[in-house]
Amino acid sequence: MAALTVISRAWLQSNAPNISLCIQTIEITKQYERMARWVESPEMKDLEDLTPEEQRTRERKLKKERKKEEKRLKRESAIDDDDDDDKEKPSKPSVCELSLQYLKSWSEKRKDWKFQKTRQIWLLQNMYDQEKISDDYFPILLEYLEGLKGSARDTTVKQAEDLMKEYDKCEAQAESDVQKMSRIREVLQLLS
Repeated sequence: MAALTVISRAWLQSNAPNISLCIQTIEITKQYERMARWVESPEMKDLEDLTPEEQRTRERKLKKERKKEEKRLKRESAIDDDDDDDKEKPSKPSVCELSLQYLKSWSEKRKDWKFQKTRQIWLLQNMYDQEKISDDYFPILLEYLEGLKGSARDTTVKQAEDLMKEYDKCEAQAESDVQKMSRIREVLQLLS
């Protein structure tokens, strides 16, 4: 079997102009090598002592095990390939970055800007968080909120009022809470 591999590789190097043909030949060679190992394996030698029914059962079992092993090897090679791809591909921008880009494009290029509900929802849910929407973007967000209509506007006002009531009940407030309350007041003044 090793001689066949050497011959096929030599033939590939000298005569094979087509790469796909080369790959197919290599795959066939690998299959022959696997079959030869399987035929010579101790499991197959044990089959000679069994009845025909037992032999068929044993062959099916061995075939299943062989297929499982091949699938496992394919999975492992696919995982290795994915690891290489992850290193080459740049990371995708986060939802936060995408939403801020959406807001910036709204303020700078309104003709090219396109409404995206998911971005608007993210902005409305995170507008009070100074870490997610910095002070640089908050004035732009307030301008964006001026054009807010319908249930989005009503829901935003209701949430802001509820948050304000919640913060009024609390006596001890951290610096971040004070900034959050300031943002809530600005939103309420704008939308009410």
